Order: sequence, then C-alpha cells, then structure tokens
Amino acid sequence: MKDKILTLYGGTDCPLCDQARALLLPVVAEQGWALEEVNIRGEAELEALYGTRIPVVRTAAGAEKGWPFSAGQIRRLLQA
Repeated sequence: MKDKILTLYGGTDCPLCDQARALLLPVVAEQGWALEEVNIRGEAELEALYGTRIPVVRTAAGAEKGWPFSAGQIRRLLQA
C-alpha cells in the first residue's frame, strides 16, 4: 500500500494548503489512495525544496504537482 500514498507538503497557517487538502481528500479516496500530510516548517531540507512552492503533492514514484492543481490533474497523476 505504500505505493498508493500521496504526500501533501504544506505548512501551518497555509490557506492554499487547506484548499488543496479539501480538493485532494475526495480524489484520493475515490482512487483508493491515502493522503499523508507533511509540515515542512522547521525542516531545513524540505523548506529548501518546497518553501516557496507549497502546497505540493508527490507520489511514492516521485511524480510531483505544485499548486494550483485540479481534481482532474490529480486523478491523472494517480493513474500514471
């Protein structure tokens, strides 16, 4: 099941992250995936990678999509 985890990189007090989560939850559920959230705040390596780009989603295979994204784009990402 580890390969069916979509990771959402975000941060605290991030309204865009809240919007992304609301969009993602029903899509991952309908596709049989799980959503894992990672707060990048205070994590130097993650802040360097994603600090100016959050929210960002990443599959276990390494495919990424930054905000803004649509439900259709996430469905395609999960099916790739």
